[in-house]
Amino acid sequence: MTFKPLDLSGRTAVVIGGTSGIGHALALGLAEAGADVVPTSRRSDLVAQTASEIEALGRLSLRCTSDVQDRSMLESVLAKTVEAFGKVDILVNCAGRTRRAPTLDFPEADWNAILETNLTGTLRAAQVFGRHMLERGYGRIIHIASIASFVALYEVAAYAASKAAVASLTKSLALEWGPRGVCVNAIAPGVFPTELNRSLLEGTARGQEFLTRIPVQRFGDVKELCGAAIFLASEAASYVNGEVLVVDGGFLASGVNQ
Repeated sequence: MTFKPLDLSGRTAVVIGGTSGIGHALALGLAEAGADVVPTSRRSDLVAQTASEIEALGRLSLRCTSDVQDRSMLESVLAKTVEAFGKVDILVNCAGRTRRAPTLDFPEADWNAILETNLTGTLRAAQVFGRHMLERGYGRIIHIASIASFVALYEVAAYAASKAAVASLTKSLALEWGPRGVCVNAIAPGVFPTELNRSLLEGTARGQEFLTRIPVQRFGDVKELCGAAIFLASEAASYVNGEVLVVDGGFLASGVNQ
């Protein structure tokens, strides 16, 4: 049989925050590449809907809800997935939140809530599923960082700080877990309209500024992140560890565009 390094057949993936936006696209993308996929989030209706979409692709799935603020729920998802499939090979951490407001008066409660989901939630899921992967000596963990991991975006300081920390956490985990067979990487999306940020982008001066600075002159489609996720989850990336892979249409490369 010909070895196909990008084929995920026989792999089991869990996508945290996998029922909307980027997470939903990645869950379906991994399934299309051959993986059995468990999409999990807080809303049971969206979990059921996404699991059905995965099954319609001919893959296996489960219906498990979770909240990244609740370690016991993440442990339950792990236990149910292992019971059903015997293992978890791939973890994608997509749960996220944001809020735009001037930093001077940004409420501390909102700051803490954003970091709790975007950063501590990412760590929590990585710990729960990483322990299982380390015991097996194999795993692929993919975090979702952002272009805001590298540059400031106006009036989203909490989000940017959390995503800069996710990039740093990715490298720290790669250093600790890579020698034990678990590669930890991140994808840093550029501007992809989703339920989370659409109101900030479409028909706004902010959105127009982004378009001016993106060399391909358009926003991304969340499906365009699937290639990066499939690559990082696959054997094609067996020597990729601690990388933050930017998918941004050239935004970070951009200087003067005209």
